[in-house]
Amino acid sequence: MIEIIVLGSGTGVPSIRRAGPATCLKVEGQTLLIDSAAGTLRQLVKAGISYDTLDILLYTHFHPDHIGELAPFIFATRYTPGYKRNSPVMVLAAEGLKQFYQSMIQAFGQWVKPEPGKVIFEEIPPEMRAAMQFPPLTIRSAPTNHTPQSLAYRIETSDGRSVVFSGDTDFCDELIELAQGTDLLVLECAAPEGYKIPGHLTPSEAGKIAQDAGVKRLLLNHFYPNCDEHDLITPCGKIYKGPIILAEDFMRLVF
Repeated sequence: MIEIIVLGSGTGVPSIRRAGPATCLKVEGQTLLIDSAAGTLRQLVKAGISYDTLDILLYTHFHPDHIGELAPFIFATRYTPGYKRNSPVMVLAAEGLKQFYQSMIQAFGQWVKPEPGKVIFEEIPPEMRAAMQFPPLTIRSAPTNHTPQSLAYRIETSDGRSVVFSGDTDFCDELIELAQGTDLLVLECAAPEGYKIPGHLTPSEAGKIAQDAGVKRLLLNHFYPNCDEHDLITPCGKIYKGPIILAEDFMRLVF
């Protein structure tokens, strides 16, 4: 069973309806967090997920609305009563992660230094396709068209199922290749049709990526506020012929 919990379906724009980007994935006994905007720890609590169950944190890039909760997370592992996790949490992102972390230490000092063995940082070369083993899972990455450090991730189970998270991206052949045949593509769609933002997708572009990749189902997220005033499904559905789901905070998908 794969379970997806949308913790934040919005952007960096403050919104009552949509928190900033964060998605939880539960699969084969492991709990992953993909991106963590400011406030994600509280979203986890509201979703009934304890932050000490997180095994892997995947960051798609270093913009504040995607990595803003990393410092509070590390702080919470040290100073929150009741944090009982013994095995380390893996934090993965593109090259630049360790420099980003050192900058956090310069800003906050010892308060964001994890206890020994509690948090491990690993960098992924952003210009190459990578495959990492976290038994029983395999995590693959590919560069996307957003920033030089932007990555999409494909998480594969031992029985061959998979889910792909795009992060922020413009139209991208590397993402189409990474997402081939996946059971679920979680794809950004920041702007309605006719309101193109460079570095992001419109519904028709999202539909073409999903259709070209032959994905089994498509979950659109990362909506700027004007997305809620427009029809996103129709222009997407003209190109992609599979099921299309629009993300909402605390939505759960199980497959």
